[in-house]
Formats: sequence, structure tokens, C-alpha cells
Amino acid sequence: MRMRSTVGKSLQSTGFSTIRYGLALNLLSIGRLKFENYEVENIRPLVTASPVFSRLLTGLGEQKLARVIGVTEMVTGSLIAARPLAPRASALGSLGAAGIFATTLSFLATTPEAWQERRGEPKLSLAGQFLVKDIVLLGASLLTAAESLQAGQRT
Repeated sequence: MRMRSTVGKSLQSTGFSTIRYGLALNLLSIGRLKFENYEVENIRPLVTASPVFSRLLTGLGEQKLARVIGVTEMVTGSLIAARPLAPRASALGSLGAAGIFATTLSFLATTPEAWQERRGEPKLSLAGQFLVKDIVLLGASLLTAAESLQAGQRT
């Protein structure tokens, strides 16, 4: 019985580390891509259809907006990765990531290209399939936020 508990705790710890650093790596990598011209083109349909981002797009232009998004993603990923040194900062990063992924999920409602409308019933397009994975990343962000907040209370 004791061995199961030890194995379970070890798996839980490994799982949280995998989630945390996978989340951080995703944000750092995707954020860095926002400095590439092809990624500016890739996000164009998403930001132009969004009521919030279309206003920012008008004020900043495509490249600057992409870079602001990229810097935000990279800072957020860095904060998440800081968990061993700064659990409260990591919790803040995780909550920021939850906001990022909730925002990208909103693109499912605002981006016509996210859906294949000619199929009779609504079906996700390739863009929609790309966006829907953010449900898992949103959940990972919430889990790492909770774990980091608990660790911050212990220190």
C-alpha cells in the first residue's frame, strides 16, 4: 500500500513538472515565432476578426501587435518556469497563461475561418482544430497556478 502512495506521488510530481515546463516551452517557442513574418501572416485572420485585437491592430500595425503578443507569451512562459525560485511569480505567469488561452479560445467565436460552414452542421476547420487544443493548455495553466500558489504559501 505504501509503495502505491509513493509511486502515485512520484507520478504526480513528474506530471506537474511536465505540464509546467511543457507549458513554458510552448509559450516561449510560440512567442518567439511572433517575430517571424510568416507568423504575422498566420495570425492575421485571428486578430482582424477579433473585436479587441482589431482595434489594437489599427493602432499598432501587424508587426508591432505580433511582437507585443510574442513578448507577452515569452514573459509568461519565463514566469511559469521560475517556479523553483519564485512560486508566486510562477503562479502569476500561470494565471497570465490562462488569460492568453482563454483569449485564443475566444477566436473560435470571432473567426469565420475557424469553422467549415459548407458541411451542413458546424465543423472545425484546420484553424479551429489548431485553436481547440488551447482548452488543454488552459487547464494546464490553471493546474500550475494552483500548485504554484500552494507552494508559495509554504515558503
